[in-house]
Amino acid sequence: MDVISTAEVGAGERFAFWRELNAKLWAPYELRCDPGLESDFRAQVGVSEFGSVQATLITTVPHSVHRTPKLIRQADPEVFKLGCLVRGGATITQDDRQVEFAAGDLILYDPSRPYVAEFTSDVPGGQQLLLLRFPRSLLPLPPRELRRLSAVRIPGARGVGALSSQFLLQLARHMHELSPADTARLSTLTLDLLTTALADALDVHGAVPPHTRRRARMTRIHAFIRDNLGDAGLTPDAIAAAHHISLRYLHRLFQEEGRTVAGLVRELRLERCRRDLADPRQADRPIQTIAARWGFTSAAHFSQAFRGAYGISPREYRRQSAAVRAN
Repeated sequence: MDVISTAEVGAGERFAFWRELNAKLWAPYELRCDPGLESDFRAQVGVSEFGSVQATLITTVPHSVHRTPKLIRQADPEVFKLGCLVRGGATITQDDRQVEFAAGDLILYDPSRPYVAEFTSDVPGGQQLLLLRFPRSLLPLPPRELRRLSAVRIPGARGVGALSSQFLLQLARHMHELSPADTARLSTLTLDLLTTALADALDVHGAVPPHTRRRARMTRIHAFIRDNLGDAGLTPDAIAAAHHISLRYLHRLFQEEGRTVAGLVRELRLERCRRDLADPRQADRPIQTIAARWGFTSAAHFSQAFRGAYGISPREYRRQSAAVRAN
């Protein structure tokens, strides 16, 4: 992920720098900021490319972004933008609709038509927005139908919106860790997820190809599993119920990936335990406490599973990790 920050320039030049950066990264915008904040304006953007989808994580103090007819005539990138608010509050106005959205909510807007986006909250660490930018032609959905979704809040607290939101919030948290190979693998899944979330909001599921719906569902299932690894009740039955599918269908989806549901859960839990055991900040934490944190209720079962995966006991692995650090 490439990171650019206003901290790189003098305080008096930061807002002008941010305005110029916006134009270079996306398209010409008219940016406005309260004069009291403009003199000490702060913003940062991290950019990653997920194939045809550009993901940007924007952290900023309150200001507004205006896309006017004059600026659209200067440059029209013919893309859609979908935002997922990570923290803070914001409003967007487009097509005579104005909507407020909060952390976890999704919102679609079209830079080919005038709009105003406002970051409205001055929160510790700055407001944060994950913004996905992608060509309109990539969505297998009717353009006329999609226009109905501009400046319409897709709630991140329920249904498909909630599952899509979980994935995007995780993406925001881990973007800085992703290698180019990781982003390449995630590109199709990210676009499939967007398609499914928007199709659900439009209630036009028939417009989404079956393989796209299937991949998007698996993306949400994987995100759900990662979010709930510490829950000892994370069973295949619970996972299927959370996604409103049958247990048989869940197993079939995983068979197509060449793995099992329980196998993935165990693999991810063991990896979290291995990471914590190697963490010097957790050197005094009992091994069973670490195991329980990641859903292992039996010390004997955890020890056996850990040895089976890594060829060494948890205690010996921790001892070896400490020895490596000491050297």
